[in-house]
Amino acid sequence: MKKKSLSKGSLMMLTLVLIMALLSGCGGGNGNNAGSGNDSSGGKSGNDGSSSATGQTADTGIDTSKRVELQVYMLGDAPKDLDKVMAEVNKMAQAELNTTVKFNYTSWTDWDQKYKLLLSSGQAIDLIFTADWTSYQSYAKKGAFLALDDLLPKAAPELQKFVPQSMWDGVKVDGKIYTIPSTYKEYVTNGFVWREDLRKKYDLPVPKDLESFEAYMDGIKQNEPDMMPVSLNSDVKNNLHYIYTELNKMIGALPYGMGVKYENPTEVYSFWGSEEHKEELKVMKRWADKGFIPKNVLNIKDTMQDPLTSGKAASIFGDNPTRFNESVIAVQASHPDWELGYTPFGETTGYASPVHPIHNGFAVPKNSKNPERALAFYEKLVLDQRYNQLTEYGIEGTNYTVEDGYYKMIGTSQSNGFPREAMNGWAWRNPEYMLFDKSFDGVKEIFAELDKIQKPDLFLSFAEDYTSYQAEKAALEQVEKQYLYPLQAGLVDDVDKGLATFMEKAKQAGLEKVQQEWTKQWEQYVSESGIK
Repeated sequence: MKKKSLSKGSLMMLTLVLIMALLSGCGGGNGNNAGSGNDSSGGKSGNDGSSSATGQTADTGIDTSKRVELQVYMLGDAPKDLDKVMAEVNKMAQAELNTTVKFNYTSWTDWDQKYKLLLSSGQAIDLIFTADWTSYQSYAKKGAFLALDDLLPKAAPELQKFVPQSMWDGVKVDGKIYTIPSTYKEYVTNGFVWREDLRKKYDLPVPKDLESFEAYMDGIKQNEPDMMPVSLNSDVKNNLHYIYTELNKMIGALPYGMGVKYENPTEVYSFWGSEEHKEELKVMKRWADKGFIPKNVLNIKDTMQDPLTSGKAASIFGDNPTRFNESVIAVQASHPDWELGYTPFGETTGYASPVHPIHNGFAVPKNSKNPERALAFYEKLVLDQRYNQLTEYGIEGTNYTVEDGYYKMIGTSQSNGFPREAMNGWAWRNPEYMLFDKSFDGVKEIFAELDKIQKPDLFLSFAEDYTSYQAEKAALEQVEKQYLYPLQAGLVDDVDKGLATFMEKAKQAGLEKVQQEWTKQWEQYVSESGIK
């Protein structure tokens, strides 16, 4: 059969189709690479949030063709207006990254156990808060998080440039980056917080050390018998024990009863069972006998700050300057005739350490389904002023206003559904976008004074590997809860006998093995780091 020749019009039409196909292939839609994350062209999403043929935005080199919902896990409790704020954030994220985000909160009740479960259960999580006090180093060493070294240049290149290299180096574990550090310099060392108006009214001493703080509580108990002298809750390990050891110059929140003093970091000893430990427990027993520590303390689930700002309690044993300021804001809004006072522990110990890069961060867990999208969204949280201020301060005009350059909360901490930093977004603070209440000028003065006595935190890069004693570690945690927490809360009548029982149970659980292995790792760390 003889072939028909193409007409001139047909040839022109065929040529046009071929040219259009070639242009389409070069322009941005590379369907063969969809999902590979290798296509760096920049197609735009539609205004309704639907993605174009390329599924990519103009400002990212990652594939966003598939719409996803990121799962982000935060510590603490969600603010009342979280859904309203996230609705605004998700409008932007959907249009710009073809992404929506769900923020999940652990609550402060048994948060550490929930955190451990989240990272061990295989649950799909895209971003999770990290800190030294959430055992970032140990979780990173155990493989709980993805290494970000290769992901950052592709998914969050501007964020990689924004964070100083010294901070990236500061969060490395075994030479790899597993978290994104906050760049905001602050001090989170504790300090005494108290009702200054009541102190003046009853001519009580200014809390500056254990002795004067106890005298202040004595005065409150005598003059305000219906008020709790100090705000406490079930987390006595963090809110009594570690506060006490910080005042005694212990390095950080050391596990397994280990003792290391800042001034002698190479000298490791067992704090548990020592005379020093016994003295702490007897102080807590005295406080309980005086009525400072409630008998039901191990069942109290309030935050430390709420009883103070509502007038139920007259002090907090230890809180950092920034949270102290948040309490000041809450008190000024609802009780302007009250006054709060603060003494940083640095005045007692003689030194203070600014936060280490590890202190506030976000990691991508190993079970994340969307690691690149998670990093691209986190870059928005840090570097895009719209995302940043929405998630740090809420909706302007609804939750806050800006007057003369200062943040001003609308209403009170009870009526406002999103007080300042209510999402607990400490890790994505951007100094360029931060808004401060006028009262924060006082915190800046505290920071300036602490700058004069600052010493670097040399110890947070220590990454414990508990692989060889994981079973003993778990057993010890149960022994602590059953036998040590009541002692730390002053609830055991015979301290000597109670401590002996705890030590016996702890040794049966494998304490000596755990302490020996931890000590080896610590000594190796300080030696390799040149710490003396």
